[in-house]
Amino acid sequence: MSRIAERFAALRDAGRAGFIPFITAGDPDSETSFALLERLPSVGADLIELGMPFSDPMADGPAIQASSSRAIEAGMTIAGVLDFVRRFRQRDRATPLVLMGYFNPLHAYGVEPFASDAASAGVDGLIIVDLPPEEDDALRAAASANGLDIIRLATPTTDDKRLTVVLNRASGFLYYVSVAGVTGTKSYSEDELRFAVTRLKMQSRIPCAVGFGIKTPEQAHAVAGFADAVVVGSAIVNRIAEGIKDKKSKVVIVEETLEFCGELAGSVHAARAATDIG
Repeated sequence: MSRIAERFAALRDAGRAGFIPFITAGDPDSETSFALLERLPSVGADLIELGMPFSDPMADGPAIQASSSRAIEAGMTIAGVLDFVRRFRQRDRATPLVLMGYFNPLHAYGVEPFASDAASAGVDGLIIVDLPPEEDDALRAAASANGLDIIRLATPTTDDKRLTVVLNRASGFLYYVSVAGVTGTKSYSEDELRFAVTRLKMQSRIPCAVGFGIKTPEQAHAVAGFADAVVVGSAIVNRIAEGIKDKKSKVVIVEETLEFCGELAGSVHAARAATDIG
């Protein structure tokens, strides 16, 4: 059983949803970024989504685009991302790590070498947002050969026919994008989101994580009442950006960002208990 499957099984047994924070590797610099990464499990991260910086992140809104730019300016590369994972695995062998990014850097690296190196480093899954199911054969084959999950995305515009294609050979978990558009720029209707997740669960046994548009502990708490996991990215990345703008020290940026992640995790983990009581 993979680390991702083990973690979702443990969450299911515990009767709670999982918290998945997103940060961009190398943002705002390698030292600060790794300090955040290695401590995320200690503040409640059940899985971690680690962004691979890219110069043209078309699915991401201004916050994550800016984080990619900062990371690239600081010298982060795909090889550097994999080195982050290796260093993380020296201390943490249990927390699943999922890399999120775009296909161009993987193509440049070489799909098969990337899949092999990612698995060796300790990566558990991949979210490649610009690679639809019809075009991911090469990556899926290389990933499967190396024990990596390919995590597919569904959106509010994914109809039943399309959902069948998305779910075919999906693994790890399904990432439901709560709003149409780029990250961090729109809000969602909780009732519509609940209905969408219920529909997805009726068609697949794969865990369903919800992301995009979740910015506060209160929102995370509400979504965790019906989703298997909650992903928060732009709101976390914005904390880093605000710290830079306010000229705070790296230590303060790390501590304040981790404090916010702890608040999000606490809200997610408490949601099912609150639902049961209600």
